[in-house]
Amino acid sequence: MHPIEIGLSFLEGLALIASPCILPVLPLILSTSVAGGRRRPFGIISGFVIAFSLFALLSRELVSVLHINLDYIKYGSLILLALFGIMLLSEKLQEKFGSLTQNFASTGTTLSANAKDGFFSGVLIGILIGLVWTPCAGPILAVALVQIIREQNDFSAICLILSFAIGAGIPMLIISLTGRRLIAKLSFLSTNAGLVRKILGILVLGAVVFIASGFNPQNILSRPTTQNNSSITTSVKGSGELENALSNPYPMPEFATSNVWLNTPDNKPLTPEMLKGKVVLVDFWTYSCINCIRTQPYLNNWYNKYHDNGLVIVGVHAPEFEFEKNKDNVLQAIARDGIKYPVALDNNLDTWTNYNNKYWPAHYLVDKEGNVIYTSFGEGNYQETENNIRALLGLDKDSGSATNTISNYNLNQTPETYLGFDRADSFDGDFNQNAVQDYTLSNNIPLNKWSISGKWLVENQRIITKGNNSSLVINFNAKHVYLVLGNPSNTPITINLRLNGQDVGKGAGVDAPNGVVTVTGHRLYELINQDTAKDGLLELDIGSSNLEAYAFTFG
Repeated sequence: MHPIEIGLSFLEGLALIASPCILPVLPLILSTSVAGGRRRPFGIISGFVIAFSLFALLSRELVSVLHINLDYIKYGSLILLALFGIMLLSEKLQEKFGSLTQNFASTGTTLSANAKDGFFSGVLIGILIGLVWTPCAGPILAVALVQIIREQNDFSAICLILSFAIGAGIPMLIISLTGRRLIAKLSFLSTNAGLVRKILGILVLGAVVFIASGFNPQNILSRPTTQNNSSITTSVKGSGELENALSNPYPMPEFATSNVWLNTPDNKPLTPEMLKGKVVLVDFWTYSCINCIRTQPYLNNWYNKYHDNGLVIVGVHAPEFEFEKNKDNVLQAIARDGIKYPVALDNNLDTWTNYNNKYWPAHYLVDKEGNVIYTSFGEGNYQETENNIRALLGLDKDSGSATNTISNYNLNQTPETYLGFDRADSFDGDFNQNAVQDYTLSNNIPLNKWSISGKWLVENQRIITKGNNSSLVINFNAKHVYLVLGNPSNTPITINLRLNGQDVGKGAGVDAPNGVVTVTGHRLYELINQDTAKDGLLELDIGSSNLEAYAFTFG
């Protein structure tokens, strides 16, 4: 997880102080913090953080178990917030809402009166505040929950939960510590409460309309996305119209001297100086990455269309797995995918480091003066990228078109699943690391979990069969299932697939005709290709030793 994501989650929490839901809990915070010991405010905030954190963790588990579409959470929160805005415009509805929250305030006052030190009663009050406030905290809370729920491992989710809860708790702590002084300064609000609430109601309804119109706060994070294969053709904008260009362009970083070059004259290296006067697209990829595979046709198309106009594409092959460092494997991928432009083998990730890159694929567009002026991470943004290529080349707007992939990401989709023990967070059981062990399949494997049976060797990046009767089972939700597999021998290894206890049938992927996968090398294999995304229990029966399995990806 990037620190920026934690920081944004913290800021989202801070932003909740502007939520109208602070109004009903404000008297509770003030009344309970004024009485009791000096440690009570800290107890209140501790209880609040505990309540929200438990709520978020429970939400994450419920979404996983019940397969709830996260769009329902987002739009459901908008409906609730719209109702809250309408309530703020109506005095009768305000009276009814006030009578409900008054019961909670009275409970808090009772706890306050019975406390001596105040810290532990403050914790209870804080939990109570969290229960009152959390359900109506609006779309910011919903976006935060979507972000938390979609995290691929528990540690990342917990970090986001805590940063968000602490961000939301800090303003409340300030309110608690200021106590009576703050009450005096809020006299204007109390004497003009009706007007203030109506203004807030109008602002809330305006915010609901704005967000419902298509604004998505999650776009701040610029996460790589997974796309489907649906596409449309749209016109490309004309010369000089850069889209989403960097506000601070910077000189193109150097290619590392450790790189081995392919597809250049005499396999000589390229340098930024040599590329001055050209428009350059630097593409970070690795050949077993499904996102890179789906992006490759666009790169080939751009090279064929614009190479004669001065476009240079440089593919920086940055391996994720050890077998991807093998030059012969990369050469086979270059031939298979029809890559004609230069490729640098960045086996030590030195060029990756020079660019401070973090994603596969990642695109860096460089102008003729040698400055990086545009970046795009993950799949998508194809039309925008081509628009910028054409703008830098000075091409007329009527002479081309671009295809753009339409995002159809399933929010319940099983995340990328690594099998080696370094990142095997979703293994349903315990590993014996770097040792051969006889495993037994788990009963009732939960969604997004996997299990194995038979003899396996579990290493940091991969698992390897060590017997002639092994199986690998995963419980997934997706339309497509891919698996990075390897076979170090010259003898093909076959895998028989079963889906939900039956033959795969029409759901077989391109690499699994009739439900049988033949593994002849190290690459990504498509196992399942269904009509729609759905839950499925996929069984892989392996009858040979030394099959290597690295990671599942989904689409």
